[in-house]
Amino acid sequence: MTVHKAVPLLCCALLWVAVAPLQAQVVSLNYERLSSLEDPLAMEFGDVTYVLNGLADLPLLLDLDGGADRIEAIGNLEFEASTQLSNRWLAAVTYFGQYVSDSAAETSSEEDYTDNLALSVGSYWGTVVLGNVSGIVREQTRRLRGAGNASLAFDDTLGRLGDDGGGYLVRFGPWLFSSLIDDDDNVDLGVTYQRPTGTRDYRLTARYTDSTYTTEDRSRSFDSTAFSGVAEVIFGSTRWDLGAGYEHLSSDGLKADRWYASAGGRIKAGVLSLSLEGHYGQIGSEDEVSAAFGIQYDLARGLSVNLGLNHTDGTAERDGTSIIRKRENKAALSMRYSF
Repeated sequence: MTVHKAVPLLCCALLWVAVAPLQAQVVSLNYERLSSLEDPLAMEFGDVTYVLNGLADLPLLLDLDGGADRIEAIGNLEFEASTQLSNRWLAAVTYFGQYVSDSAAETSSEEDYTDNLALSVGSYWGTVVLGNVSGIVREQTRRLRGAGNASLAFDDTLGRLGDDGGGYLVRFGPWLFSSLIDDDDNVDLGVTYQRPTGTRDYRLTARYTDSTYTTEDRSRSFDSTAFSGVAEVIFGSTRWDLGAGYEHLSSDGLKADRWYASAGGRIKAGVLSLSLEGHYGQIGSEDEVSAAFGIQYDLARGLSVNLGLNHTDGTAERDGTSIIRKRENKAALSMRYSF
């Protein structure tokens, strides 16, 4: 591991040692846009506790630019089996799987079925996790997703870590620290502060990422170094948030600097949830813009009708290499059941 990657890890490790007592942290392997909002199903057999949650979604995707419309099927589930060891450590196996009938529309994977598997051990000193853990830091530090089928494009670093790696998470009061290193020595470090004050709840996050970005046509890979942060306030059933980030991309003498900002709000009134989000960024002097509007109407426990209107427009090139190229306007209407 190079020195510039080892220094942030060492600094965080020293900080975590200094702030005792510490607490273990629950780990989720769902890094996708859709996740269940319901309490999971749980049962216990002997010394092992089994937890299961998931969802099924049937969306109608409308191409507002005149392209072909289509109906898809999406389903995912997350399963965990955990037990307490004789030394009071908690050991767990977690599995997440998702099926998308047209994977190109929902994920970056070319496969219809994707899954993640991880082993974790936790106690008062925190949680160590090994496996397909590439998204654990991002999920702790990102802006929360919008309502319904809202999906805000570009709202993240372009760089990604490899699927396989190891991570460490620990909570100290209102602070949550998370770290990750993959099998290519890429690192992801995050810190989250969340605490209620009066009638409001505040959440602040910061993240450092050293990773790799491969263009969509796979013609070139970039080393990515990124810093990002989020500020969020919740008042009753209303949430407002703001996120911003900077990313430096480099590849064989080709360099590009990217900065971006995203903001949005979400409100829930009875059985109706609404969200509106916007994003603006630049790579050099070329713009990236996106917006998303979402509606969720709850019919019964776990059952809802969802709508999303999503706009994406971003193009950036350097020396004949297309860094990003995505322009689309889509609407998605779906019936969803989660458990």
